[in-house]
Amino acid sequence: MATLTAPVRRSTTITGIERDTRTKQVLYVFGGLLALLVFTVPLLWALFRSLQPGAVIVDPPDPATYFDVTLSNFTVLVQEGTLGRSIGNSLIVSLCSALLTAVLALFAGYGFAKFRFRGANLLFAIIVLTMMVPFQAILTPLYLQLNAMRLTDSLFGLILFYATVHLPFGVFVMRNSFTAIPAELEDSGHVDGAGTMRTLVSVLWPLVMPGAATTALYAFLASWTEFLGALTFLTDPTLYTLPIDLVNLQRGTYGQIDYGVLAAGAVVAMIPCVVLYIALQRYYVRGLTSGAVKG
Repeated sequence: MATLTAPVRRSTTITGIERDTRTKQVLYVFGGLLALLVFTVPLLWALFRSLQPGAVIVDPPDPATYFDVTLSNFTVLVQEGTLGRSIGNSLIVSLCSALLTAVLALFAGYGFAKFRFRGANLLFAIIVLTMMVPFQAILTPLYLQLNAMRLTDSLFGLILFYATVHLPFGVFVMRNSFTAIPAELEDSGHVDGAGTMRTLVSVLWPLVMPGAATTALYAFLASWTEFLGALTFLTDPTLYTLPIDLVNLQRGTYGQIDYGVLAAGAVVAMIPCVVLYIALQRYYVRGLTSGAVKG
């Protein structure tokens, strides 16, 4: 006696799964292209504007001259004579503040994550709380303190200021990075006879390097583009950083601004940021997500 079996609708199920997968891929590609446009169009627009004469930028769009490009803005920028000096000052301040912030955050994060002492959680909460206070709110007492220490009008004082402002974020990131590391790895280093510093350098450092790179990158980018602090603490034109020097790019009568030269300066200023971010992008993402999942 023959038995009847219900037909299997496998093909229909597979077709539905493939349709859902294709829809997700289309949405993913569309979202990626939209994000690409959001981030790249302003950069390309700034580059295009830097190649236009200043008169074309401020005048109403004229199809006859709108697409005229020239390198005269960059030529004027180089002939100004202060661009190289301000870029050098910005590099010194940004690199030193990034290095100092990363080193201090490394040791502070290691202490908060691996050592137990009274008031550790309260102290860490206070450090995180300072991230919510804009440095503009404490700019006056910071200026008075640096002035009493004779560190105003000094690149070293500006480096200390930037490191102080960026350190809470660095401690937060590094503490999460160390917390995500299993304690057994540190114990294995101690069993092999390694001390605290040896364990930190040889065992833990390769695992927390993305967090350190994130801290250094954040401190560098914030220091490179910061304007108000440098304007407050520096009065010597030979010590001006790039953002202050760009503000001083004024030409003509009554302080008329040459927007072409200003756009060229903005392009020069964003080159190190873009290059550094692309080079350290994978470390930046891993550093921000470290400690988010524990298992």
